[in-house]
Amino acid sequence: MSRLGSHSFVRLLKCNVRCVRICGGQRFKSNEPSEFEHPVSRTIRVLKGDVKNYFSLPEGEKTFRKQHFLSGHCDVLVIGGGIMGSSIAYWLKQRARQGLHVVVVEKDPTYTSASTVLSVGGIRQQFSVPESIQMSLFGAEFLRNVKKHLYVEGHDPPDVQFTPTGYLFLATEKGATQLEENYKLQQELGAKNELLSPTKLKEKFPWLNTEDIALGCHGLRDEGWFDPWSLLDGFKKKAINLGAEYIQGEAVGFKFKSMPDVMVEGVEPGTYEALDSLLIKTPSGDIHPIKFGLCVIAAGPQSGAVAKMARIGNGAGYLQFPLPVEPRKRYVYAFNCPNGPGLNTPLTVDPTGAYFRREGLAGSFIGGRSPDVDKEPSTENLDVDHQFFDDYIWPHIAKRVKAFEGLKVNSAWAGFYEYNTFDANGIVGLHPYYQNLYLATGFSGHGIQHGPAVGRAVMEMIIDGGFKTIDLSRLSFDRIITGNPILENNIW
Repeated sequence: MSRLGSHSFVRLLKCNVRCVRICGGQRFKSNEPSEFEHPVSRTIRVLKGDVKNYFSLPEGEKTFRKQHFLSGHCDVLVIGGGIMGSSIAYWLKQRARQGLHVVVVEKDPTYTSASTVLSVGGIRQQFSVPESIQMSLFGAEFLRNVKKHLYVEGHDPPDVQFTPTGYLFLATEKGATQLEENYKLQQELGAKNELLSPTKLKEKFPWLNTEDIALGCHGLRDEGWFDPWSLLDGFKKKAINLGAEYIQGEAVGFKFKSMPDVMVEGVEPGTYEALDSLLIKTPSGDIHPIKFGLCVIAAGPQSGAVAKMARIGNGAGYLQFPLPVEPRKRYVYAFNCPNGPGLNTPLTVDPTGAYFRREGLAGSFIGGRSPDVDKEPSTENLDVDHQFFDDYIWPHIAKRVKAFEGLKVNSAWAGFYEYNTFDANGIVGLHPYYQNLYLATGFSGHGIQHGPAVGRAVMEMIIDGGFKTIDLSRLSFDRIITGNPILENNIW
C-alpha cells in the first residue's frame, strides 16, 4: 500500500504546483482550481478502490499483488533498474525513508545486456558543458566515499575499484584551441587537470608518439575508471535496504485518466488525458497494472520506446515531439601487449576518437571507438564486428603507441548507448505535457559517471520541487521543443 507521509505529500503538492508553470506562463490550467485533486485525497480514494476490488481480481492478479504489494499502487514508479533508476530509488529512499513508496520495474534483474554493466566505467571532468563537469565532480566524490554511502549492514561494502589515473585527451593543431578553452572552464568549476605541450607529454609518457600532437590535457584528480557492476549492485542493494521495491517486468503500455477540466496548450479543450498507471508484463506472460503518483522514465536505450507508450511523439501540442533516445551499439575490445604502457597509463583518447586504457595487470588493455555516423552498426543484437578493430581502431592506437603494433586481441563485447539523437546530452526533468512524468535518460555514454548526480537531482525535483545542488534546468525536455541543443565542443 502507499506509505507516503504527510510531509512528503506537502512536498509533492508543491512539486505539482511548480510543474504547471514554465517561463512565467502556465502549461496546465483548470477551469476551477479546486477541481485539482489533492494527492492525499487521491491516494485515499485509490486505496479504498483497491481494497474494494481486490477480492474480485483473477487469481493470477491476486498472486502477483501478494508477491509484491497489495494495492498495486505506489507513490513513485521508476521504469528501469540500471544505474539511473537505481540511483533515483536510492536517493528518494535515503531522503524520505518510510514516507515514500518507491517501486522500480526492471525487465532483466541479471542485467545481462544492460548498458551499465557493459560500459567501460570511465569518469572524467574533461567536458565543455558545465553541467557535465559538475555532475562528474560529484560522481567522483561519491565514488571516493561509496563504502559509506552504500553500506548495508551485514554485507561487505561495495568495492568499485576506482582507479584515478586520469584521462589524457590529445589534440592536433586543429583542436588545440578548443582543448585549451575546455581546460579553462574545467578549472573554473573545480577540476584538477594540466595542459601538456608535446615535449611535456613525451617526458611524462615516454611511450606516446607526439609527432602530430599540438596539446594534451591530463586529469590529475577524480578521473579514471571503476567497476560499473559494483556501483550498480551497491545502489540497488542500498535502495532495497531503505525500502524500495524491485519488480521484474517489462513495461508494455500505460493507462490514462481523463481530466476534461485541465487545459493544455495545443490540446482540444476537454480531451486531456493524464498518465494513471503502467502496464507491466511479468516473466510468466501476465499483464498487470501499477498505479502511480509520479513516474520516472530511466529505461536507458529503451527510453524512447517507453515514451512512445505514453504517446510522446504521437500526439498534438507538446506530445508531437518524440523523446529522441535510441540504442546505439558500441564495441569494446580487450587486448594484450606485454611491453605496452605501464600502470600509470591514463585512459588515453586519440584525436581520431580511438581510446585505450589499462585493464588490470600483465599488459592487459581495453579500447574502442565510436563509429562514423554512416557506419553505425545494427542494434538488432549485441554481436561484435571484429573487423572494426582492425580497420578503425588498431591503426590509430598503433600509431600513437608503437608497442601496440604487436598487440593481440583476446576478446570483445558490445553494449548499447542510450543515445540522444538531438544533441548527445542527458534529458532530465518533467515532461512538459504530463504533470507526473519525469525523464532521466539520453546521456549518450556518460550515464554511468553521471548516475549519482542525476539520481540526486531527480530526488530534489520530486521532494524539494526544484534543484538544490547542481542546476540541471538546461537539460530539460524544453530544449527539444525550442530547438536549442546543448552540444559538447569536441576537439576532433
